[in-house]
Amino acid sequence: MAASVRSLAAAKPRAPIGRGAFVHPAFWLAAAALGVAMIVRAPLSQPAAIALATVVMIGGGLPHGAFDIALLRRAASLDRPALALAVGGYAAIVALMALLSIAAPLLALVLFLAVSAYHFGEDWQMLDVPLLRFAAGAAVIAAATLGHPTGVAALFVGMSDARAAVVAKVIIAAAPVALLVTLVGVGTAWRNGDRQWAAAMALCLVLLVLLPPVAGFALFFVFLHAPRHLVQSRASLRDMTRTRWLVTGALVSAATLIGWWVQQRLVPGQTGASWTAQAFQLLASVAVPHLALSRWLEKRLERPNSTRQHLSIAKASA
Repeated sequence: MAASVRSLAAAKPRAPIGRGAFVHPAFWLAAAALGVAMIVRAPLSQPAAIALATVVMIGGGLPHGAFDIALLRRAASLDRPALALAVGGYAAIVALMALLSIAAPLLALVLFLAVSAYHFGEDWQMLDVPLLRFAAGAAVIAAATLGHPTGVAALFVGMSDARAAVVAKVIIAAAPVALLVTLVGVGTAWRNGDRQWAAAMALCLVLLVLLPPVAGFALFFVFLHAPRHLVQSRASLRDMTRTRWLVTGALVSAATLIGWWVQQRLVPGQTGASWTAQAFQLLASVAVPHLALSRWLEKRLERPNSTRQHLSIAKASA
């Protein structure tokens, strides 16, 4: 009986909602294409290439958070007034983050980087140690900064002000530790059986060092990070038709872009900020509510799995 309990406890999945071990085949194709582009010395640092990478980053990455409200409505069984309140609160947080990028741009940048590191670390649910997860999330930012300090510093300055160059220097100083801890995480994931994920993340970190910052981040964000959220949302919203699911993602993403454009017209930020810097500011605005909601949803979705596991253990004990 005790042996049965131990075997059931040992079989508890590390990623109960299916995140952390999924790698979409498109990642390998995108990584191979970028690798070939580097070999043939394609001008990936030219303005046109950076603009294309920015479009891919927004167009391919923004939709993965477009189902937050639909998932919230499903998880909490909200009626229309409560749903309207949730949508209003979500939009208010986005607007506040956008205004923070204007009123206190350096604070907004630091908050965005911290939230991003934490959120990207959530992809490593097969790791039990929180420090390993956070380091793995921070390694995405650290690898790009270590490989292209000038380019990343310029991007930070474009998102904030001249003081942001210090932030890049701090990241460079912490990068070796973050990457070393992440290598431990990769090894742990490999030993846990998540070998495809471990290999993909190791390759992505190498490419983040080698590729121009926007291209490298687009590879990770669009082809490695976002697909897991999309697979999870599709599974949670499986009773929604595929057409409706796709339309929902497209409409919410479009509404976010329109809202951002209107906000920029009404309360213009830095006039000298590049289009790419503005795109990252958009991501910064939606990152905080997306993180808060995704954490709540994750705990909500884990609860039924945890209950079933406890029941199974109780039955085995009996």
